[in-house]
Amino acid sequence: MTTPAGRSSTHDVIVDAVKRVLPDLRSPVALHEPSFGGNEWQYVKECIDTKWVSSAGKYVDRFEEMLKGFTGAGYAVATVNGTAALHACLLLTGVEHGDEVLIPALTFIATANAVSYTGARPHLVDSDTATLGVDASKLDHYLRETAAVRDGVCRNLRTGAVIRALVPMHTFGHPVDLDAITALCARWQIQLVEDAAESLGSYYRGRHTGNFGTVAALSFNGNKVITTGGGGAILTNDPALAKLAKHITTTARTAHRWSFMHDQVGYNYRLPNLNAALGCAQVEQLPGFLESKRALAQRYFDAFEDVSGVSIMREPAHCRSNYWLNALLLDRPDVAVRDRLLETLNGLGIMARPVWTLMHRLPVYADCPRMDLAQAEALDARIVNLPSSPFLAD
Repeated sequence: MTTPAGRSSTHDVIVDAVKRVLPDLRSPVALHEPSFGGNEWQYVKECIDTKWVSSAGKYVDRFEEMLKGFTGAGYAVATVNGTAALHACLLLTGVEHGDEVLIPALTFIATANAVSYTGARPHLVDSDTATLGVDASKLDHYLRETAAVRDGVCRNLRTGAVIRALVPMHTFGHPVDLDAITALCARWQIQLVEDAAESLGSYYRGRHTGNFGTVAALSFNGNKVITTGGGGAILTNDPALAKLAKHITTTARTAHRWSFMHDQVGYNYRLPNLNAALGCAQVEQLPGFLESKRALAQRYFDAFEDVSGVSIMREPAHCRSNYWLNALLLDRPDVAVRDRLLETLNGLGIMARPVWTLMHRLPVYADCPRMDLAQAEALDARIVNLPSSPFLAD
């Protein structure tokens, strides 16, 4: 990396560029915080006033309808959080104890944990530097060496386990190469489960993420584009799966006015009405949030246009990203440079963060089967996430 004349170091140039985007702000500047400027208080107060605060209530149904309308999905089932949604998605696609599920090593631990909840085992795959998500081409080559389709299922030739599903995660809101991913899943007879936790408001070839797999999971944690406090949702275009999703996430209780009959193992994963009320007010503001986030991303692009050795992650080809998080990318892997930037920015009250610890570097998942992860490891040493709250664009 070169240093412009008059600057002491590239490190200082990068820090100055970040400060130009975030001038005169209170400290600390959070990585991503929610914005409440609509009907949140009115809707939540109605829940309190009417005492409909738990999983029964009109706002849960309304929230699901709003999610359907915004994403274009045929069905939406609200859940208590994104991890619960992903766990249910895996169950809906037939993931069983002893199976393997392909997930990116570069992901939040919830992706791996949801697999573990089913009794299956995460099988870690590499990332594409263009999307930060699953590298479909590299994965296909890997499966040709390690797997085979037999009797309509994909088996790991090394472990003998069925490879039941692939869970690509749309990293920081940037869609993966869904054409290549869907073709790969069809070729290898693998279920596609989209981890769309970060990609509400992101589109691939004009179609909202979450509509390409058998099922998909959304998250509405406090740091997401919209929030319900905690919360998530299952998206699907399959009516039978939607009905089953609603059933298993509400303790698998059969319909009756007063009896408590449950016909299978179910989960208490239904989103409370109180949280759904918050979500309804947030969805009403979602187009404005997305517009602001794109404006903020443009400010980062402009600030770093003439800074050599580093760039801001841009939406992949054929995509419209929500820019949930703005990722600063060093041109080459350098943990020392990354960590010095993190230390300086956080010392200034600017809450910058690295990517999550890669799954194979966590003790609990260190022994999982995995392919070569060179690209994920390089990205880990290149990425610094910058504050990305919508209001920062104002």
